[in-house]
This record gives sequence, C-alpha cells and structure tokens, in this order.
Amino acid sequence: MEDSGHFDVIVIGAGVMGSSTAYHAAKRGLKTLLLEQFDFLHHRGSSHGESRTIRATYPESYYSPMVIESQKLWREAESEIGYNVYFETEQLDLGPKDNRSLLALIANCELNSIRHRILDRREVSRRFSGAVEMPEEWIAVATELGGVLKPTKAVAMFQTLAIKHGAVMKDRMEIVDVAIDENRGGVLVSSKSGEKFWGKKCVVTAGAWMSKLVKKVSNGHINLPIQPVETAIFYWKIKQGHELDFTIKAGFPSFASYGNPYIYGTPALEFPNLIKVGVHGGCECDPDTRTWGAAAAGTGGTATVIGYLKEWIKSTFGDRVDWENGPVMRQSCLYSMTPDGDFVIDFLGGEFKEDVVVAGGFSGHGFKMAPVVGRTLVDLAIGGKAAASLRDEEIKHFKMRRFEGNARGNVKEFEEQVRIT
Repeated sequence: MEDSGHFDVIVIGAGVMGSSTAYHAAKRGLKTLLLEQFDFLHHRGSSHGESRTIRATYPESYYSPMVIESQKLWREAESEIGYNVYFETEQLDLGPKDNRSLLALIANCELNSIRHRILDRREVSRRFSGAVEMPEEWIAVATELGGVLKPTKAVAMFQTLAIKHGAVMKDRMEIVDVAIDENRGGVLVSSKSGEKFWGKKCVVTAGAWMSKLVKKVSNGHINLPIQPVETAIFYWKIKQGHELDFTIKAGFPSFASYGNPYIYGTPALEFPNLIKVGVHGGCECDPDTRTWGAAAAGTGGTATVIGYLKEWIKSTFGDRVDWENGPVMRQSCLYSMTPDGDFVIDFLGGEFKEDVVVAGGFSGHGFKMAPVVGRTLVDLAIGGKAAASLRDEEIKHFKMRRFEGNARGNVKEFEEQVRIT
C-alpha cells in the first residue's frame, strides 16, 4: 500500500508522554503524526483518570530538577489552552526519622534549593489542624511544590494543542512494524490495517506495550526490561462534618508515607467527599490479558493491601475518614516498571541507530514530568547524538545500557518503594 503521509516526526502511543511529545514537536513547526492503538483518551493504559500527584521531593537527585522545570511547562501549556489541569497545594512526605529514602529526599531538597520544612508529630498536627497525625518517632517534610494533576484532562490538553500547531492524529491505529527505509532513509511505520507512514524520525512511547512492540519491530534482538504491572487506586469516604478538612481550599496536602508499604494520596478534589489513598505497587500482568480486578500490591493481593490502608488511615486520619468499611471506589490502572524504577529514554540503536527514540518504564511516577520528557524526546529525535550529549547530565540515568551486565540497573542506597507480586 502507498504511504499515507510523510512527516518530520512520528510518535507512537498517545498517552501523556506521546501527547506531550507531539505537542512540543508541532509547536516547533515540525510536521508531526501522533498514532494510538486504541481510542484517544482510553482507559486501558496509564494516562487516564482524575488525579496524579506532583511533587519535587525524590530520594533520587535527578528527578527534582525535572519536576521543577515541568511545573513551569505545565503552567505554560495551561496558559496556552486556557484552563487548568494542575491544582497546587503543599506536598507532605512523612516516615520514620531513620528511613533512608526520606533522609535522601531531605538531602535532595537542600541540593536543589527546594524550600522545605522538617516537622515533628506535634507540628504536623498543628499545621493541618489535627487532620494528619503520625507516630512520635516519625518526621515529615513539607514543601510548596505539590498538588494534583488531572490526567485525562492533561492528555486532552496536549492533544488539543498539538492539533492547534498542525499535528495529525490517528487513533485505532495498531502498529505492527517500524523499519528503516533503505531507499529513502528515515523510518517506515506500518499499521495492522495496512497503512504506512514515513517519517524522518520516530518516537515510541507505548507505555505498558513498550517491550512487546520493541521486541516485535527489532525481530527479538532488543528486549527492554519493562514489566507491565496492574495496580489499584482506592477512594475512601470522608466522614460527615470533616469534608472540608481534606480539600485543597483548606490547605490539605498531596502526600506520601515512607513506611512499609509506601502509601500515597491526594486531597479530596475529583469526587466530592472522597479522598484517594493507595499503595505504590501492584501485580505483574500482560496488558492485553489483565484481570481488570483492581489488583493491588503485596503478598495476599487486594485484601492485604486494603488491610494496610485501613490501619494507616486509622492512625493518620483517625475518625475523620471511614476506614472501617473500606474503600467506596476502586479503579484499575497500569504501571510500566523497570527493575530500578527509573525511566528509559534513549535511542533504540541497532539498525535503527538514532532514527528511533524510545521512552518508557515510567514506573508509576512519571506523569508529573511529561512536559520535560516530551520536550527532551523531540530534542533527541531532531538533534541526535549531539542533543543527547548536551542533555547527558539529565538523561544519563535513563539509558538502556545501564542494564548491561547488571539486570537491576541503577544502584540505589535506599529502600525500594514499589511492592510487586
């Protein structure tokens, strides 16, 4: 079949990373094509739903600058579209005072000049009017850069802006092959329906399908260590009379608890009188045959995780949130986990050399950095090795070769935060 079009950049995968990439590429005046295997704004991947946290507090030093820059880019995109997808509040990180992840997080706040305050139990209770309690031997870190991102709305924003700048978008377009065009150069992308698209460069952001697609197009020569994981998002009922206590308007924070397990959540926002509290992790799965059973992390599955959450909510929020009756709503979502929890941002290499850039393995924490990731992917696609060299300090931890001779990838000196079964 004849080519369906010629493009400067073809982006495969229209989740938040691919949509951000298409936006940044089109905004630069590049003829851009965004392809999605399902419907746009579908719920089968990792970029849907009503809330993701944004925070600059990380044990790893290389993420904080990405979040700080992304915050600016979120605001720029909002200004261009004319509505908000980012709702600011404080971020509160809490845990045992000797927790290595929390101590590394504090050190990175100092390293990156992030304004922060370390609080003890009484200061936390006072700061949040008794809505948050913690054990005597714990500490908390309060920072200004926090809040909630609206995922589906954010993806729609990037797609709308990409179209505004001239991008072409096609959904229900399952890609079965990506190959170097030996005659013309560039990349030939083929769909299951028979359409072919030619691009000078290609960016693959296929989420939980990343490893499958890369293995297929490389004829089995390239295996990305990215494992799809099905996770669960839980919403809990705020008891009558305390509904306003857990809102952004009242100053309630987005939060992360560095205990065992790692627990995170957002203020009441998307669903009236409900607060999101969940465990960071899930169960390994195949994205095409997942259970949709809101699988959760930890030995014993969902029931065990809900038990963890009940105890945590009871001790942290007390009688202000109905922990006794369990969550009133749960939703299934996907992570794309690498062994070290770090991203993959690199050239595909091999026969593809610098013509194909891959980005995946965002490991349940990448959404907040989508603006910077999208901009970086365009830089790499257009600028090749020269651009990669300029950005080496930013992306060196995300290169595929880190797994050569070391299946675990980047070495870290603190506790693993994600629970996988």
